[in-house]
Amino acid sequence: MCGLLGLVSADVAVPPASIDRVHAALTCQRHRGPDESGVWTEPGAPGGEPPHGRVVFGFNRLSIIDIGHSHQPLTWGPEDDPERYTLTFNGEIYNYLELRAELEREHGAVFRTEGDTESIVAAYHYWGPAAVERLRGMFAFAIWDSREQTMFLARDPFGIKPLFYATGPHGTAFSSEKKSLIELSDVLGIDLGLDPRATEHYMVLQYVPEPETLHAQIRRLESGTYATVRPGGEVQPHRYFAPRFPVRPVTPGAGTGPGSAAARHREIAEALEDSVAKHMRADVTVGSFLSGGIDSTAIAALAMRHNPDLITFTTGFEREGYSEVDVAAESAAAIGARHVVKVVSPAEFAAAIPEIIWYLDDPVADPALVPLYFVAREARKHVKVVLSGEGADELFGGYTIYREPLSLKPFERLPRPLRRGAGRLSERIPDGVRGKSLLHRGSMTLEDRYYGNARSFSDAQLRSVLRGFRQEWTHQDVTAPIYDVSRGWDPVARMQHLDLFTWLRGDILVKADKITMANSLELRVPFLDRAVFEVAQTLPLDQKITRQTTKFALRRALEGIVPPHVLHRAKLGFPVPLRHWLAGTELYDWAHAVIAESGTDHIFDKAVAAQMLVDHRAGVADNSRRLWTILAFMIWHGIFVEERIRPRIDEPAYPVEV
Repeated sequence: MCGLLGLVSADVAVPPASIDRVHAALTCQRHRGPDESGVWTEPGAPGGEPPHGRVVFGFNRLSIIDIGHSHQPLTWGPEDDPERYTLTFNGEIYNYLELRAELEREHGAVFRTEGDTESIVAAYHYWGPAAVERLRGMFAFAIWDSREQTMFLARDPFGIKPLFYATGPHGTAFSSEKKSLIELSDVLGIDLGLDPRATEHYMVLQYVPEPETLHAQIRRLESGTYATVRPGGEVQPHRYFAPRFPVRPVTPGAGTGPGSAAARHREIAEALEDSVAKHMRADVTVGSFLSGGIDSTAIAALAMRHNPDLITFTTGFEREGYSEVDVAAESAAAIGARHVVKVVSPAEFAAAIPEIIWYLDDPVADPALVPLYFVAREARKHVKVVLSGEGADELFGGYTIYREPLSLKPFERLPRPLRRGAGRLSERIPDGVRGKSLLHRGSMTLEDRYYGNARSFSDAQLRSVLRGFRQEWTHQDVTAPIYDVSRGWDPVARMQHLDLFTWLRGDILVKADKITMANSLELRVPFLDRAVFEVAQTLPLDQKITRQTTKFALRRALEGIVPPHVLHRAKLGFPVPLRHWLAGTELYDWAHAVIAESGTDHIFDKAVAAQMLVDHRAGVADNSRRLWTILAFMIWHGIFVEERIRPRIDEPAYPVEV
C-alpha cells in the first residue's frame, strides 16, 4: 500500500524544474508510504543532451511484502532488454505467488525479488493489457515501456485503489492523491477551476461520482479500467471489467447436490475462506476492523484461522443507540480475538474534520468517515494492515432498501396513468403522514427513484440553496448509462449493479482508502475479490432478499463461522449521532461558524444554509445530512480554494516493521 506519482512530458525531455516539482509533490502523500521514498527519471541517450528522458516517477512506500527489497519505482525486463519497463504500483496482488510460478514455468520469467510488484510487470510483458484480468487484488499502477514510448495505467476491478490524472499542454500526470496533481498544475499547464456539474452531483449524491472530481481538469481513471498515453497525447481509457449479474437458478427442493441452495452456500463459504487466506499474505502483522455486523465478523472469524493472535478494532460514541462497541466486544470474545476499542467524543469529532477532508481530496458527506479515522489511528498503534467487510452488501444484497421492490410490487401492476396519479396524490399529503413516501416512490420507475444509497437534496431543496442550480444536471447523468446496461435484470440486481458503480466506489471505497492511508494503515477488503464476486453474481433474487431479511445466502453460508448473536442481526455499521449534535451544544456553534466564515457566497445562499441549521435545532426538519453535505464542501473549499483553512498534517512517524 503506497502512493504513486508520475509525469509524462510533452516535451523532448522532462525539464529539471519539473523533476524538482515531482519531488515536492510527493510530500503531499507522504502518509501513504512513510517507510521510504524514491524518484526515477528516464535516462536520456548515453552521453547525449538532454540527460533526461520524457518520464519521471515518484513513489512513497508502505512496506508490507518483501520489506527489505521490492523497492519502487522498479525497473524490469527480459534478458535481452532488462531495463525496458519501469513500474510504480499502489496496492497488493494476492495471487502473486501463483502468477510468478506460472510466468516462470510457461515463459521462463526471471525475478529478482520475492514481492508482488515484479509479477505485475512480468505479466504485462508476456500477456499485454490482458494481464490486468489475471490480477487478483487491489491496485493502481503505471508501467512505462521505454521501447514503445507508451505509458500503461490500470486500476482494480472494483476501484479499491485510486488513480487521478490530468493532461495539459505540457504533459500528463497521474497520482494516488489529487492534491499532488494540484501541486503540479502549473507544470502541466492546467486550470484549477471548479466543475459546477460535479458540484451539483456532489450535493445530490453526497460524493463526486467517477470519473469527475471537483476540479474540472483533473479526472479519475475509473474502476475496472486500463488506459494508455503517449507523450503529448491524451489518456485513452478502456474498460476491462464490467460486472454482470447473470442469475443461475437454484435447483428446487431441499437437496445438497450440485445446483442446490446448500451447494451454493458452500460455494460462498469456500470462496470467502480462500479470499481471506490470500488477503492474510503479508510480512507484517494483520488485524481486522470489527463492527457489530455480519460482514466484518465473518472476515475476522476467518482471519483467526490464519492468525490465532488476531487483534480486532472497533469504535463508537458515548450515546445510546449510536455504538456497537458492546456487540463487537461480544463477537471478539466469541471468536477468541484480542479487542481494542476507541470511543470518540464530540470535541474530537469536530477538531478532526478539516484534517480528514484534506486527506480526502474531494469532500465525501458521510459522517462515518470520522469514527473510521479514529479507529484507523488506533489500529496503527498495533498493526500495519487491517481487514474489513466492505463490499458484502453490494455483492450479496445487504442494504435494507434492496427490499423496496418487494413492497412496491403492487404498483408495477397499475397502468402508468394510475401510477402517476398516486404520485400527484402523495404531493397533497403533509410531510410525516404515513403512506406519503410509499405512494410517492411507488409512482416512480426504478430509474427515477433509485440512484444509490445516498440521497441528499431534492431539486426543490437544492434550487433554494445552490446558486447557479441547473435543472438539466441530474443524477441521471450518472445513473442512466449504468441502468442501460442492466435492462431485463431483476430490480435488486439492477440496484446492486448501480451501487457497484456509484455508492461503493464513490463513498465506501474512497473513505476506506483515504482514511486508513491517512494513518499509514493498509486496509484489505476480502469480499471485493473476483472469485467471491463470481459466486455472488449468479445468486437468484430469493437467495439475496426476502421479506424477513437481507443477504439470505450469505447468512446461510456463514452458519458455524459467525457467532449466533450476529448471524441475523440487522445492519448498523458505525452510526454517528449527527442529528443530535447539530441540534445541541456539541456541534451547533461549530456549524454556525463554518457557514458564517466560508467564502462560498458565490456557490451557496448562505442565509438559506444558516436557516437550515436554525430549523434543525428547532425541530422543524431533520436537516442533518443536508447540512453535513454543505459543511463538508465549505471546509473543503476553505482548504483547497480559499487556502484559509490550514489543517495541521504531521509528518508520519511509524516504524517500518510492526
